Amino acid sequence: MERTRAESLLFVVASSLIALGTLFAVTWVAGFDQVAARLREVDPVWFATAFGAELVAYVGYIFAYREVARIEPGCELPTRDLVAAVAAGFGSFVARGGFAVDVHAFKQAGLTDQEVRVRVLGLGALEYALLAPAACVVAIQLLADGHSPSLGLTLPWAIAVPLGFVAALWTVEKREALRVHPGRRRHLAQALDSVYVLKRMFAQPKHLLGPLGSAVYWFGDIFCLWACLQAFTHGTPNISLLLLGYATGYALTRRTLPLGGAGAVDALLPFALSWCGISLAAAVLAVFAYRIFNLWLPLVPAAIGLRSMRAAVVSSSGNGDL
Repeated sequence: MERTRAESLLFVVASSLIALGTLFAVTWVAGFDQVAARLREVDPVWFATAFGAELVAYVGYIFAYREVARIEPGCELPTRDLVAAVAAGFGSFVARGGFAVDVHAFKQAGLTDQEVRVRVLGLGALEYALLAPAACVVAIQLLADGHSPSLGLTLPWAIAVPLGFVAALWTVEKREALRVHPGRRRHLAQALDSVYVLKRMFAQPKHLLGPLGSAVYWFGDIFCLWACLQAFTHGTPNISLLLLGYATGYALTRRTLPLGGAGAVDALLPFALSWCGISLAAAVLAVFAYRIFNLWLPLVPAAIGLRSMRAAVVSSSGNGDL
């Protein structure tokens, strides 16, 4: 919150340079001629669909965020603060990732450090609680049908996700026993608190808007990428392969990555899509277009959100002085 406008602008410039450098490198691998050929055949009509899908994604995330915030009584973020935190957290000027913004937003709401930690980890857990099982189901389906793009791509999803969920559900009931021990076991208990929050959210109908909002976010974001692929492939990408490639390309969600994932997502996602059978030349251009809707256009609302959060800090400090 203490960063100046010039410092924020510097981070945006740095993010842009990293993203452009990554685009050049991946285009070089794909072949400049092949990428240029795909670019000449672009169908820009699909970009309007991509833009609309990303708007839907952000609305879904706002609802998910609200439910995570109020999973326990005493943290009902005002709508303005909620929208500001979500928008700012997706900005490319956040060096430590969007979760750093979430920590600040929850602290401003008056929560303790432990409550803040549980909610921030719970938000990340909510994201993966839907995307990971979906990728797992797709991977198992592809393995069963014999259309697996690569065992190295499908087996980790098919095996690790069920084992991880079983381990999490088993250990979450033992977190109180771990909490009495110092060191790593106590930290593990605190992490398991977020899984317990997630379990409660799915079990209580009044909080089901959280998982539903997360599902809408993933649907909108994946649909945005699908529309961008349509613009450069002129054919419907296989949905199962697209979802698997998307989940692999987002080994870490964009909100957890520094600078909105600039560079990391731009490099990994095109290759993940190519491993799933999509032309790398088309994937490079589609991911570049997708990131315009996913990262660069949202810079304006992100900057407005950050400014609103700063104003709230100044206002609360002034009230405290009085």
